[in-house]
Amino acid sequence: MNKPRASLRNQRLRPGHQGATDRRGGRPRATPGVFSLANAKQRYERYVALAKEALRAGDRVEMENCYQHAEHYFRMMRDPEQR
Repeated sequence: MNKPRASLRNQRLRPGHQGATDRRGGRPRATPGVFSLANAKQRYERYVALAKEALRAGDRVEMENCYQHAEHYFRMMRDPEQR
């Protein structure tokens, strides 16, 4: 009985099928390859702020994790053509 449900779920979540939506609220998915520098900058700033907050809280592992995420978005802003 689980197999039909699982296959239906896979069809709903498979990109490219009619009606594919984002899980977060039923909105249509963004087109792959679309990149926004403004969005990357916001995320960069967010992760730098989270890293500083983690440092103040004494969580060095979380701080490093956030800085690595920030570095990813920094590289995306620096060289958007590499994407």
